[in-house]
Amino acid sequence: MTKRCDWVGSEYIYITYHDEEWGVPVYDSRALWEKLILDGFQAGLSWITILKKRENFQEAFQGFDPNVIAQWGAPEVERLLQNEGIIRHRGKIEATISNARVWQEIEAEQGFSTYLWNYVGGTPIQNKFNEISEVPASTPLSAEISKDLKKRGFKFCGPTIVYAFMQAVGMVNDHLTDCPCYERVRKSAQT
Repeated sequence: MTKRCDWVGSEYIYITYHDEEWGVPVYDSRALWEKLILDGFQAGLSWITILKKRENFQEAFQGFDPNVIAQWGAPEVERLLQNEGIIRHRGKIEATISNARVWQEIEAEQGFSTYLWNYVGGTPIQNKFNEISEVPASTPLSAEISKDLKKRGFKFCGPTIVYAFMQAVGMVNDHLTDCPCYERVRKSAQT
C-alpha cells in the first residue's frame, strides 16, 4: 500500500490501525461504546497516544464491559487514577462510569448499536474527499448525535469527538478517495 490518508504517520501501530480498523463498520454495541469512550479520552491529545495505551485501557477497564463499569464508584476511580498505563484524568474516568449507565439505558431501550446506526439509516455515509483539507472536524449530524447523547447524560461526547468516532467505526467513510482502503471500506459497507 503506497498512498494512505494524509493523517497516518509512519509508526507501525498507526499504519495498522488505519489499514485494518479505521472506517470499517462496527455494529457490536459494546465495541461501539468502547470506541466512543476512547475517543472521549483522546480529547486534547493525539489519537496515537490512545492507540499506544489501548491495551492498558482495556485491562484497566475490564474489557470495557459497560455492565461491570456501571457498578463502579469512588474506589475504582481512585484505583484508575493510580494507573500509569492509562490517561489519568478524573473527569474522564468518572464520565466513563456514568456513560456506562447511560449505555445500559440505551441498550435496554433499543440497543446502543441500533440507536447509533439509525442516525445514518443503518448504512455508512460514503464521502468522497480527495484532500485532507476537505474532511470536516464535525458535521451537523455529529452535532445532532452529540446533543442527544448529552441530553441522555453522556459526557465527553462533543460534535468533534462524535465525528471522530463516526469515522473510526465506519458510520462515515472518510478515507481519501486515492487511499487503497477507500474502496475496500466502501465495499465492506455493502455486504
